[in-house]
Amino acid sequence: MFWTKKEKKALSVSIDKKEIPDGLWIKCPACEGIFYRDKLEKDLWICPKCDYHFRLFPSGYIRLFIDNSEFQEIDKNLVSVDVLNFVDSKPYPKRISASHQKTGQNSGIITGLGRIGGITSGFGVMNFGFIGGSMGSVVGEKIARLFDRAITEKLPVVLVCASGGARMQESILSLMQMAKTSAMVARHSKLGLPYITVLTHPTTAGVMASYASLGDVIIAEPKALLGFAGPRVIQQTIGGELPEGFQLSEFFLQHGFVDIVCRRSELKTTVAKLLNYMAVDH
Repeated sequence: MFWTKKEKKALSVSIDKKEIPDGLWIKCPACEGIFYRDKLEKDLWICPKCDYHFRLFPSGYIRLFIDNSEFQEIDKNLVSVDVLNFVDSKPYPKRISASHQKTGQNSGIITGLGRIGGITSGFGVMNFGFIGGSMGSVVGEKIARLFDRAITEKLPVVLVCASGGARMQESILSLMQMAKTSAMVARHSKLGLPYITVLTHPTTAGVMASYASLGDVIIAEPKALLGFAGPRVIQQTIGGELPEGFQLSEFFLQHGFVDIVCRRSELKTTVAKLLNYMAVDH
């Protein structure tokens, strides 16, 4: 009977949505978990679920490594010159200017002096956000000057690397930095002074083929992409499949190209112990 049928009415519910500030929650690109930004910052930007290491800005590594963040930056105002009048999608000077506005830096690396576990050291950290952490003439010059300062003052050097390689906008001037930085590492090494490199995601091409792989001890963060060329380029070149995990930190450790794979939370302790083992004069 019709009287037993009730008319279905649309249910109208008013929900007051709270405004969520942009960037309050961060999605992990590895496990796709969503986490509170403040929680990730306190955990040094390490995913609490899968241990994925997010990219960390240079200021974060300075706070992580340098005692009380008392860091004396050197050669801050060096800026690349467009001697080739290079233009790709935009003129090179505009690309430099855009990266400066984005990062607040003048080049792809910050260098200076600070104490790591009480040991005064030369310290440098690359910024992948500045034109992919690419190595131009200024990056090479700042590294060379850092080693020259360390040689004069008999200091160890610690470099945190992250780079897509040599900067194409400077052509041969960029490639020359591989030889220059390697020569300075050799001079430093002849004095018996320790040099430690920390490889982060990604460290590739000309940087990996020069100073990044010349450390007395080479440390890598977990699952960082390392090598000269990327896996896709290699796979296309050889026309075959690559081993699982090819070019990740753990693969490099297994094959003897990296000495230690270390979680970010343990980096400072590990580096400070190594500097002490190497009999650095405090």
